[in-house]
Amino acid sequence: MSLAPVTNYIYTPLSQLKSGTIVNVYGVVKFFKPPYLSKGTDYCSVVTIVDQTNVKLTCLLFSGNYEALPRIYKIGDIVRFHRLKIQVYKNEPQGITSSGFASLTFEGTLGAPVIPRTSSKCFHFTATDHKMVEALRIWASTHISPSSTLVQLCNVQPMQYFDLTCQLLGKAQVDGASFLLKVWDGTRTPFPSWRVSIEDQVLEGDSSHIRRLHNLTIDILVYDNHVQVAKSLKIGNFLRIYSLHTKLQSVTSESQTPLSLEFHLHGGTSYGRGITVLPENNSDVDQLKKALEAADLTAAQHSDGLYQTDQEESYLTLSSSGSVSLYEIERCQQLSATILTDHQYLEKTPLCAILKQKAPQQYRIRAKLRSYKPKRIFQSVKLYCPKCHSLQEVPHEDNLDAALQDGATKTSDTKLQNTPLYDSQIWTTEDQGGRKVVIHFVKYNGILPLSNECLILIEGGTLGEISKLSSEFHSIIPVKSGPEDLELLDLSVPFLIQGRLHHYGCKQCSSLKSIQNLNSLAGQTSWIPSSVAEVLGIVPLQHVFVMTFTLDDGTGVLEAYLMDSDKFFQIPASEVLLDDDLQRSMDLIMDMFCPPGTKIDAYPWMECVIKSYTVTNGTEQQICYQIFDTVVADDVI
Repeated sequence: MSLAPVTNYIYTPLSQLKSGTIVNVYGVVKFFKPPYLSKGTDYCSVVTIVDQTNVKLTCLLFSGNYEALPRIYKIGDIVRFHRLKIQVYKNEPQGITSSGFASLTFEGTLGAPVIPRTSSKCFHFTATDHKMVEALRIWASTHISPSSTLVQLCNVQPMQYFDLTCQLLGKAQVDGASFLLKVWDGTRTPFPSWRVSIEDQVLEGDSSHIRRLHNLTIDILVYDNHVQVAKSLKIGNFLRIYSLHTKLQSVTSESQTPLSLEFHLHGGTSYGRGITVLPENNSDVDQLKKALEAADLTAAQHSDGLYQTDQEESYLTLSSSGSVSLYEIERCQQLSATILTDHQYLEKTPLCAILKQKAPQQYRIRAKLRSYKPKRIFQSVKLYCPKCHSLQEVPHEDNLDAALQDGATKTSDTKLQNTPLYDSQIWTTEDQGGRKVVIHFVKYNGILPLSNECLILIEGGTLGEISKLSSEFHSIIPVKSGPEDLELLDLSVPFLIQGRLHHYGCKQCSSLKSIQNLNSLAGQTSWIPSSVAEVLGIVPLQHVFVMTFTLDDGTGVLEAYLMDSDKFFQIPASEVLLDDDLQRSMDLIMDMFCPPGTKIDAYPWMECVIKSYTVTNGTEQQICYQIFDTVVADDVI
């Protein structure tokens, strides 16, 4: 839908977006997926933008018309979105198209002409807009890394995912699920290019021209949802193909043929995978045309059989160390057992290169899990303080029982019973010399709630007694009588017990306050642990998985540290010790990563983001690595 010309557009900074509003925004593209057919007849484009406030906004843009969606060609492009509806998804703002949505896109390159790309027949663009585009270009030049995934054919390597700018020379249907594109960019691959076997009569394009450029062309197999787009392309189109995958052709012991390089555009839209036609006036097309004109057509006619570089020979012997084989096992359609939740724009880096670089840095890797520790999952669960960053063991039941029994010997002060906050009752045990247990029932607006909504404070209770009560009452806080008020028993025991779940606090960072501070929460019955911790002066500890992964990608071996509460495994660390089924799920995941009795070549690939950092031990410094923004794939769990 075209927008009528208006002159009073107001543009909202991304830091000021509010849910439920419809806004106009400017931004720099940080990540995107080209338009793809998502459901029915609707096309979808996913675009993540940032502006000078450095706030990130992910937009889901839908249209029944492919051409109506933003014409984005690479990271760093500038976009203007009109009538974008803001909603909240997973506590983050998200933009979606609303009625009358329209967009303009501009090259983000400093000095490039400010020419809007749009399908709208009518749009308004003022001198103020021009200044906004230039200001974003200047800001992006120092804040947004240029796309490192754009690679020329002369620089491609096996086991690589990259974006390619090229010209289409020929195309052909291969089978029902794949389509062939013959393209070139004026440069020559470091390996002979794999050739797809098809009949000449089904190939669309100038066959004599293709033969003349034989050694400068590559064959790309396009799969699944990209086939329809590939069919619609015209010979001579200038293309950008996103997340193109290279691999060395599989070798058999009988084959004496030199390895050749395969090119695949897999199905799906992960990591922005797709194809876009670039316009003639695009600056990248200008550069491509110059490369095509300067191409060495004489070299292009040399025989592939005579072309084998020293670089290829090095790849042939790369796996001789007994590590992961880079070319014999990996299959082009094999999916990763993990996926990234952010930083998809990072180029994959081999481990051998990471091990040579200084810290701190961030990397995207693809590797296999050679081994991990601890082997017993329950040993990996620790308690972590987000304030002082300390780690401690989860208290064993015996130690917890001893601490509670020690508290049970303390005498309750009758002056602290039956206050406006709570009603109190005293129970006398039949054994242990008639030990007294005092239960304080916290009121809700002055009235005692039902037991399944009630918070109780317990003095003198043992672990067994508290466990029984926790099945009846919503929440329990172990306390003792202080000089003037009830106090928390000790942070060696949980400050809050809900069912079988124990919430602990950090002894070092907490500054305990009176139990009477619960008055501020007595008007609610949910008893959220973070709220209870805050009013009692407690810094809560988080249950986390702490593991060491030994990763191997065939170029090197690296140890990476994983600390995760519930994101990586999509299993809460706070619950895994309480649930046998969750422990079995964890065991299955780790057996999937490291199948028992299987060679590492058969292990699944893991795609991860890791960061390097320096640890000082005395006078020595060591570089360590940590996995982050990575989760186990849904179809694995």
